[in-house]
Amino acid sequence: MTPVLRTERLEFLPYRPEHEDVFVSLLRDEEVCRWMGQERVPEPAIREVFRAILTEVYPNRRFDVWGLWLSGTYVGHAEVKPTGNVDGHELVTALAPGYWGRGLGGEVVRGLLRHAAENLGLTEAYGMVGAGNTASLAMCRRLGFRHVRDVVDDDGAVTKLLVIPTTADPATPGTGKGTGTRTGAGTPAMTSVPAGAVTPDSPTGTALPPAVPEPVAAPVPPLTAPPAPAPPRTASAEPSDAKDPV
Repeated sequence: MTPVLRTERLEFLPYRPEHEDVFVSLLRDEEVCRWMGQERVPEPAIREVFRAILTEVYPNRRFDVWGLWLSGTYVGHAEVKPTGNVDGHELVTALAPGYWGRGLGGEVVRGLLRHAAENLGLTEAYGMVGAGNTASLAMCRRLGFRHVRDVVDDDGAVTKLLVIPTTADPATPGTGKGTGTRTGAGTPAMTSVPAGAVTPDSPTGTALPPAVPEPVAAPVPPLTAPPAPAPPRTASAEPSDAKDPV
């Protein structure tokens, strides 16, 4: 069962049926699609993806998927899932632009790393960042990711495949240096409880502004959940001109 996770400021909540509209709003945005390196998918297809999370991904424990919530507001999406590029798991996260510049991107990644180590027993995790996405690549370096190889798509787009030990010593927010500790300021404390044990009130009618993923480590297309018709997986990227999130 995908657990509820909490970092210093964020709640990682498994999706529920009433979250469908905010999920669709985030993943149908033109900027999200552009930085994910894919065509804008029709709304019905995204809704099928969301329903597949509830009916296929969660019941069959295919991988962990969350909505990200800040003070009761939906602010993004996160996953830890097997990757088709290597024999391992990759991290996924996207934040709405209104929440850039607050250090939330790094907080999400550190939370996912803690979950990967403590709950999944993983020793490393992967991410993919577009070669031109300088903001995300800079964050990856600060967090301790290293370059594995380039992945070249059929259209010539280059994506950087990166890897990080799940027990890495992430950079303390604001320092740009790998001086944080897993239990100190550099890695927010995280708790994990079964999803069924927490039933916070869900915001209703939460409308996201035009959203793009915050530059964070390991951005990849939001979901691959066969057999649902998910958006095509291509090289993914995030904006290189966004604010530095850490």
